Amino acid sequence: MTETNAATWLTQEAYDRLTAELAHLEGPGRDEVVARISAARDEGDLKENGGYHAAREEQGKQEARIRELKEKLRNVHIGTPPDDGIVEPGMVVTAVVAGDEMVFLLGSREIAGTSDIDVYSPTSPLGAAINGTKVGDSTSYLAPNGREIAVSITDAKPFTG
Repeated sequence: MTETNAATWLTQEAYDRLTAELAHLEGPGRDEVVARISAARDEGDLKENGGYHAAREEQGKQEARIRELKEKLRNVHIGTPPDDGIVEPGMVVTAVVAGDEMVFLLGSREIAGTSDIDVYSPTSPLGAAINGTKVGDSTSYLAPNGREIAVSITDAKPFTG
């Protein structure tokens, strides 16, 4: 299961947090940026108006975040993935990576929220290598430096927040 062609698992808390952020950005957040642009525009010459350009840049970033949130929330499963030992986004994975045991969330920072758990994207080299494997499987991936890294999955449980 990959984030690009399948639903993303979000806890109820993560879904609520992202939905609230989207509502703020589309409502009061947009209004605030439009007001700053308007106020800066009233200052005169736009070519040398740093406040105007900064507000326009902020507006662009905000609109990009709105698009990102809408896309993330479009095809989402609320809850946790099945506890079947298969590694997929939304799972806390325990693995031996290059001889060291690691515990991390396969998914996104949005799923982890305020948790201190390390997060690996399913599209990262490690995430892509283990996505779809199950407890007891071994695999490897190429690190950015070209070195092959061995990975053994020892546990995979749904992230509960």
